[in-house]
Amino acid sequence: MLEIFLRTLPFFLVVGCGYGAARARMFGPAEVAALTKFVFYFALSAMLFNFASKLPFEQIFNPALGLAYFLPTLALYLVVTAAALRRGIGFAEAAVEAQCGVIGNVGFLALPMLTMLLGSHAAGPILMILSIDLIFFGSLIVVILVAARGGAGLALAGRVLTGLLQNPMVMSMAAGLLWSALALPMPRPAADFLDLLGGAATPGALFAIGASLAGKSAERLGVALWLSTAKLILHPAAVGAMAWYVFDLPMQIVGVMIAAAAMPTAGNVYIIAQHYGVAPMRASSTILVSTTISVLTLSAVIALLN
Repeated sequence: MLEIFLRTLPFFLVVGCGYGAARARMFGPAEVAALTKFVFYFALSAMLFNFASKLPFEQIFNPALGLAYFLPTLALYLVVTAAALRRGIGFAEAAVEAQCGVIGNVGFLALPMLTMLLGSHAAGPILMILSIDLIFFGSLIVVILVAARGGAGLALAGRVLTGLLQNPMVMSMAAGLLWSALALPMPRPAADFLDLLGGAATPGALFAIGASLAGKSAERLGVALWLSTAKLILHPAAVGAMAWYVFDLPMQIVGVMIAAAAMPTAGNVYIIAQHYGVAPMRASSTILVSTTISVLTLSAVIALLN
């Protein structure tokens, strides 16, 4: 456990650097937004394209792996939604809480961390999980929030499609898979460019996570703790049980899936909640609490897997 903690600690120390810089006002909201845009549109996109272009299609789009992740995630999504509705809150707020309970920081945290800690074999399952999170659950929350405002029909479908086409993570993975499927050669200057730019994704993403946390506040701690428990404990347990006992996937793949599911709540949940004006502080609290607790829980999960 101690050895794993010491291996994961540098990642969280970079997060801490970002948090400290923002708290010391070395990075204001405008600088944090600019850094996040750089990571999101350039560095992380280069990393995703790099991984996708080098992996065989079947290593990413594994139907058994996809179902082993999707089914328990959807089940937990419905459980968190039901628990929220029982408290008497609206369906839109319940959807935000459900998103907090199942959508982890796979792109900014899991991909750079787990490929370094577990090896390059982790990239395929992580890209599959990221695709499900972005394409299905990322679209689902938009559909629910827009429908709650009375929106429907072609306008809603157009908004969802536009959101996917404008998401650089989705498009970079799609472009990388197309490159791999066509077996196109990668010129040396292009490969070096992708390695150089993608290499900035890990420190940049971790620093941006920390800096963004400095602006978060921990309100309604009871709800935030419940949602953090769902994300950090129930989600990886459900995914692991489904992948191992039902789909009988290799333990190496199951381990990556469990570790990816054990990531804290993703920052884009807050962005969506704030954009639509639905429970943004609840999302903010959950991100802050789950990220803080994950310093210990994530190390414990990886140590248990080892």
